[in-house]
Amino acid sequence: MHPPARTNEQASPAAARPVRPSAGEAPAAPRRAVRALATPGPWKRGPVLAVCAVLLGLLLSLHEWITDRAGLGSLVETFLPWFGLLVPPLLAGALWRRSASAVVALLLPAVTWLSLFGGLLGDRSHPAGDTDLTVVEHNVAAGNPDPADTARDLAGSGADVLALVELTPQAVDTYEKGLAEAYPYHTVQGTVGVWSRLPLSETRPINILDAGPLGATKPAGTTWAPNRALRTTVTTDRGPLAVYVAHLGSVRLMPRGGFWTDSRDRNARALAEAVAAERNERMVLLGDLNGTTDDRALDGVTSGLRSVQTEAGDGFGFTWPARFPVARIDHILVRGVTATSSRVLPATGSDHLPVAAGIGW
Repeated sequence: MHPPARTNEQASPAAARPVRPSAGEAPAAPRRAVRALATPGPWKRGPVLAVCAVLLGLLLSLHEWITDRAGLGSLVETFLPWFGLLVPPLLAGALWRRSASAVVALLLPAVTWLSLFGGLLGDRSHPAGDTDLTVVEHNVAAGNPDPADTARDLAGSGADVLALVELTPQAVDTYEKGLAEAYPYHTVQGTVGVWSRLPLSETRPINILDAGPLGATKPAGTTWAPNRALRTTVTTDRGPLAVYVAHLGSVRLMPRGGFWTDSRDRNARALAEAVAAERNERMVLLGDLNGTTDDRALDGVTSGLRSVQTEAGDGFGFTWPARFPVARIDHILVRGVTATSSRVLPATGSDHLPVAAGIGW
């Protein structure tokens, strides 16, 4: 007769006895508790990333409050759209660190950037049939190695009105010859000029150089530099159109002086006064303003005008430098007419890209 099988319930007392940790070994439960307390949760991870995200959001949303001492505010606003490129690497870092706080903090710069520039990402052009006039602006560059080739490119652009800035006395004849067949009407005032298929009238230079406190110090009867702005009227089938062409002073990034903008800012104030005094309700301003429409220094000029790129362009429409454009400093601004299209034209021999726009009444 065999003995009954031993069941689990009948396990030996030694087997049922709990295993005690060896000497010097902490119990498992307290060990897990200590580890949990020592490991930060998702809301405590990545504090540096979260702070960087908040600072980026504040820079984008409060850029107007940045001091313009040494031109810092203008410099930031010139390249403001590019700060959005900091969001993806910050997001990648937040995901790698599994930081919930950093991910949430990144909503501030992401939403702010989209509110500022999201509207520029799509194509905003209107049907071509709405266009009454095509205008082109180009800084042809004083150092252009082949102005004759640039003139041929511009003659084939299809523009009805062509505005050129940074014309040199040596190159004016080349442009006049190269554009004469396509544009029977033209005027050159100093370093800026207009070529047109339609009649021009009431043309005059605009003195944007000798304005402001510095201009008041120059000796009477002297002029510091050639004229850099003009105003003319283009006669169209829909009525007169006031056309302004301007080339504001250059800006420089100085190792010791910061972002030097004095000449540009002085020119901008004088141009703003001229534009504000214009009585024709329909006008267009074409030129190299050496600043973007986000730049506070151009507020006086842009406040009463609309950018064709913002209204009817596709993307940011950067124009400078031509090899790798990072900013749109060449502009077509309008008032009293509708922008139907805006585009950047192929490169010429200049360090700027030409810009074109269709406008309608």
